[in-house]
Amino acid sequence: MEINITGKPAFAYVNVDLQPGETIIAEADAMASMAAGITIVAKPNGGIIGGLVKKYVGGESFFVNHFTNNSSADQRLTLTQPTPGDMKVLELNDQSYCLEGGAYVASTPGIKLGVKWAGISSFIGGEGLFKLQVSGTGKVIFGAYGALIEKEIDGEYIVDSSHLVGYEPQMKLKTQLSGGIFSSFFGGEGLVTRVEGKGKIIIQSRSVSGLTSWLNRYF
Repeated sequence: MEINITGKPAFAYVNVDLQPGETIIAEADAMASMAAGITIVAKPNGGIIGGLVKKYVGGESFFVNHFTNNSSADQRLTLTQPTPGDMKVLELNDQSYCLEGGAYVASTPGIKLGVKWAGISSFIGGEGLFKLQVSGTGKVIFGAYGALIEKEIDGEYIVDSSHLVGYEPQMKLKTQLSGGIFSSFFGGEGLVTRVEGKGKIIIQSRSVSGLTSWLNRYF
C-alpha cells in the first residue's frame, strides 16, 4: 500500500494505491473517488456498542467503510476531509496516539479506534470530554482545518483552545486562563490548554470555532 498526500496545506487530499487484496478503513463520506476494481463494505465502527460510543462521545461516524482491492492490479482510492486544511499520515508501531474528535480520516487494518476520557478541564477549554485514541501497528490518516504543526514538548507548552489536534496519551492537559482575568477576557484569548509532559503534539493553525466567530459578525 502506498499513501501520498497532495494539495498541502490548504486543500490536502490523499491518494491510496492498494495492491491486490489490500484493504484500508475510512470514515463515512471520506471517499472522493476510486478505481472500479475497489469494493466497499460498510461496518459499525468497532461493533454496535463501540460505534455508538465513537459517534456520540468521540465525534466520529457510526459506520466506517472497508475499501478492498479485489482486482489483479493496483487500484487507486482518493480520500478527503470535510473542511479545507492539511492532512498527515501517522505511523504507529504498537503505540497509541490521541486525536481530537473529527480528525480521523482512515487507517490500515492493524489500527484500533478507541475513546479516551480527556477530562472536565478539556471540555471547559473547548477540546471536548473525550478524545479518540488510535492504537496498534499501522498507519493513520488524519486532518484538520488549517495547516498542521508538529511540536516536540519536554515540560510545558500553551495551546489556544480548539487548536490542539493530537498528543501522546501520557501527556496531561490542563485548562487555564491565558493571563489575568481582565487580560484573558478583554484581550480576546480567553481559555488556553496547558500541555504537560514529554512527547509530540500536533496543532492546527486555524480553528472552526474561530471561523464561526468571525462569520457571526456579518450575520
